[in-house]
Amino acid sequence: MTISFLPFTRDDVDAIYQIETAAQSHPMSLSVMHSCLGKRYFNAAIYVDDCLAGFYIGDIVVDESSLIEICISPKFQGQGLGRQLLDHYLGQAKERGAMSCWLEVRESNVAAHQLYQSMAFNEVDRRINYYPTANGKEDAIIMSYIHF
Repeated sequence: MTISFLPFTRDDVDAIYQIETAAQSHPMSLSVMHSCLGKRYFNAAIYVDDCLAGFYIGDIVVDESSLIEICISPKFQGQGLGRQLLDHYLGQAKERGAMSCWLEVRESNVAAHQLYQSMAFNEVDRRINYYPTANGKEDAIIMSYIHF
């Protein structure tokens, strides 16, 4: 199995967006995804044997980076690719001068929360009733990484 990371462009967004809609219960809109290709953003897609398996979108403002989205296709989940993608994001954020990284995760996304904790992200706050769900709303857990 060969793993590779490549930045994606507007030409790749349709394929990236298919993963977003397959993996997320409440995906970001296509227009928001397009807006995340501006100057302050950076991204990468992860490929397994030349097959698109996932992606992330990050931004950087001064010395802080935010992980806007990270997503693995359902058919590739559970193979450690999320960890590799997150590690790639952290490396790219550091290269761009980040001193800290921030993210939000749904309270119900236990696997992602555990992954972030295992990679030295710390819970710092919550946004109460932030994310929509099928039955109402759930909290967003705000996490930070400052181990550069």
